[in-house]
Amino acid sequence: MIALEECLIFLLAKAYQHVNSVARTRLESFGVTPTQYALLHVLWEHGPQSGAALGARLRLDSASITGLIDRLAHLGLVERSPDPTDRRVSLVALTIRGAELQAPLQEAIAAFNAELDAILGAAESARLRALLRGLISAYPLPTR
Repeated sequence: MIALEECLIFLLAKAYQHVNSVARTRLESFGVTPTQYALLHVLWEHGPQSGAALGARLRLDSASITGLIDRLAHLGLVERSPDPTDRRVSLVALTIRGAELQAPLQEAIAAFNAELDAILGAAESARLRALLRGLISAYPLPTR
């Protein structure tokens, strides 16, 4: 039997908990969580998106993405509007306040990524990213 401390599932979960906790602390003063940051990031990169497109990009199911959008709308960072080409679809767009958070949030996340890169070293950091992308590809989330 493998020791718990050598189990990849355990180590991945613990690494996630530690890194996510630090990221939450870094983003706390902006009033957003790491997952909320990720959704905002997609909107900064690509502009208004449907909830389905956001869910696909963030690999979140429809219930999770709906709740995430609801919380960001409640914070005044995003708003929904009808898609001009398909009335059945709502587009999620940044509000002025959501757009204004781009620079400070990206600065905070870039600084944290730089710290992680410094801890691991450039080569190991690049290798870890590749390994994690491989795991994500190997175990896609089931569709519901």
